[in-house]
Amino acid sequence: MSPLEHDVLPVEFLSETECRRRRLFGLAIHAITASGAVAGLLALQAVMDGHVRAALLWLIVCQVLDGIDGPIARKIDVVTHAPHIDGHILDLVVDFVACVVVPVAFMNRMHLVPDGWGIWIAALIIFTSALWFARTDQETSDNWFNGFPAAWNIVVPSFLILETSRGLAIAISIFLCAIQLTSIKFPHVMRVQAMRPITLTVSIIYLAALTYLSATYPNGPRWAYLVLLIAPIYFAVIVVWRTWFATRRWFGLTPIGSPAQKGN
Repeated sequence: MSPLEHDVLPVEFLSETECRRRRLFGLAIHAITASGAVAGLLALQAVMDGHVRAALLWLIVCQVLDGIDGPIARKIDVVTHAPHIDGHILDLVVDFVACVVVPVAFMNRMHLVPDGWGIWIAALIIFTSALWFARTDQETSDNWFNGFPAAWNIVVPSFLILETSRGLAIAISIFLCAIQLTSIKFPHVMRVQAMRPITLTVSIIYLAALTYLSATYPNGPRWAYLVLLIAPIYFAVIVVWRTWFATRRWFGLTPIGSPAQKGN
């Protein structure tokens, strides 16, 4: 029997030892997901202490943990082998902390928006993000998000690293909050099947550049700054493509992929 066949066997055909092993793996994956909240807490403490570089790096840790837990969870089928913890709800709770609450605190602490606007922009982000996380139509059947997926842990550090003007930062924040509650499609970079190699490659390069610039803040190589400026253009293009021109093929490619299984 091949390893692949072994992985897809129904639970009733697995040995007791194998079931126990997968149950432990499932709990370990849930622990990895939950540790994202701990990393978020450490990022928040760094923000409060004024340790900018540490805060940026802990936010990167949150992104990495959020990126690796889902694929592993689906591989070992945590829904079956660790059913007493709902990985989807756990992921939402951790993401709200790491992707919304901590970046909003970071934005206010670093005065990235005009004076007098900070608390109002923070409130708007928290408000629209809470509604987005509670959406029942959060994802399409082919794993595109409906509305901006509250990725403030990427947006806010980018404001700081790119030295975005405070006026532009407030305009971008209001715009992203507004489209959170729309049906504009954003890719789930770890799950969307359409154009997966390109999207994953761009995402990895972007994360590498963001990590480098975070570790070397406030100095960094020119190429990394260019990546942070150029990569969002790619995502803007595929967002427009999937939202308004989904049936149109460009260069033999289509933004619509086959539905993938649900999971953590």
